[in-house]
Amino acid sequence: MGSSSMSTGQRLHNVFVYGSLLADEVVTVLLKRVPDSSPAILHDFHRFSIKGRIYPAILPVENKKVTGRVLSGITDPELDVLDTFEDVEYERRTIEVSLMDSSQKLTAYAYVWANINDPNLYGDWHFEEWRLAHMKDFINMTTGFMEELELPESKPRVETYETFFQQGGDTTPMS
Repeated sequence: MGSSSMSTGQRLHNVFVYGSLLADEVVTVLLKRVPDSSPAILHDFHRFSIKGRIYPAILPVENKKVTGRVLSGITDPELDVLDTFEDVEYERRTIEVSLMDSSQKLTAYAYVWANINDPNLYGDWHFEEWRLAHMKDFINMTTGFMEELELPESKPRVETYETFFQQGGDTTPMS
């Protein structure tokens, strides 16, 4: 039979990550698990540092490439969390990446910097430097973000109603 929650026939997604989400620690805070992942390359993009920020941006740049990893088996609710986390500065686009171990091509989502002409983008961004210098603070920030997201009033409306109505199956008037 399978559980009723799966009857919605959920689609699973691939998401190419290239910045803070290369750290399992950050992924765990956001998704409460570490999905399977494969090292991958995104061709004709460049990973920039952003002035005043500790996370990177990617934009299309010919003959450049961004190394990262593809998280696979991402559910719709998890994609919602990532969308909210990446916020309005990024837009989620469908891109094609090459898996490093097999050079197989794969379609995935990636969060691309929305402002193509942003003057604050410069140079490169290095994961190892970030891990040493900023990861601890970043994880604290991400944990705060998730706590906010999990407050009842910020839950998706439908979900809030569902949990609310499951609790009181009886119709006792409030007295």
